[in-house]
Amino acid sequence: MNYPDIDPVAISIGSFQVHWYGLMYVVGFVSAWWLGRRRAHRLGLSHDDIGDLLFYAAIGVVAGGRLGYVLFYGMERFLANPLWLFSIWEGGMSFHGGLLGVLLAALLFARRKKLAFFQLTDFIAPMVPIGLGAGRIGNFINHELPGRVSELPWAMPFPHMGPEPRHPSALYEFALEGVVLFAVLWWVSSRPRRRGLVSGLFLVLYGIFRFAVEFVRLPDEHIGFIAFGWVTMGMLLTLPMIAAGAALILWSQRQGRDEPAPVASPVQGAG
Repeated sequence: MNYPDIDPVAISIGSFQVHWYGLMYVVGFVSAWWLGRRRAHRLGLSHDDIGDLLFYAAIGVVAGGRLGYVLFYGMERFLANPLWLFSIWEGGMSFHGGLLGVLLAALLFARRKKLAFFQLTDFIAPMVPIGLGAGRIGNFINHELPGRVSELPWAMPFPHMGPEPRHPSALYEFALEGVVLFAVLWWVSSRPRRRGLVSGLFLVLYGIFRFAVEFVRLPDEHIGFIAFGWVTMGMLLTLPMIAAGAALILWSQRQGRDEPAPVASPVQGAG
C-alpha cells in the first residue's frame, strides 16, 4: 500500500498554520465534552461543571503530555535547547505523562466538587479513548510512530524512510486504543459498577494494547531498545499501568456500586 499523501498542515493563511495534529486534540476534547454532558447527571454535575472539568483536563493533558515526553524521550534535546519544550506543534506528546497530568487535574476537581477520586476517574475513563484515537490519526498524518519492516499486504513505505514497507503502527493504536477501548469502556460503564472497576479496566486494556503494538512499532531512534534487544521504553512505562489497573480491579470488588446522583433541578442543571 502507498502512504497517503496528506499535508500535515490543515489550514494555512499566510504565516498562520493549523496542523491536523492540533485539530485532533480539538476533536478529542469536544467529543469528551459532548459525552460528558450526556452523563453529567450521574455525578450530579451541571453542563457548566463538565466544561470546567474539561478545562482542568486540557491543562493536565498538554502540560503532563509534553513534560512526560521531554522526561522520558527527549531529555538530551531539551538540555540542548530548553525552548524546544514549547514546540508542541512539532508533535511529541507522551500518553503516560498526559495520564499523570489528567489524574492530578481530576484530583483537584474532585476535591473542589467533593467527589470521590475514583468515582470521578470512572466517569472520565470512557471519554478518553476518542481523544487517544484522534491523536493516533494525527501521528499518522505527521508520519510519526513508524512500524517495523513487514511483508503484510497493508504495510506501507513511510515517507523519508526508504522503500521498505512497514507496519502502520499508529493505525493499529487508533483501532485498539481508540475504537476498541472506547466500545468496551462505554458498554461496561453504561450501568452502575463497583467504584474503581472502569478506571482499572482502562489501565489494563490500554496497557495490554500498547504493549502489544510495541512489538511492531519502531522504537525511538535516539533511545532504541532498552533491554534484551526487544524491550522498548513504551513497554517499560506500560507495565506499571497494567499492574495498577489489575490492583484497582481487585480493590473495586470490595467497593459499593456508584448509583446515579439525584437529578439536578432545571436551574441547577442549566448551562
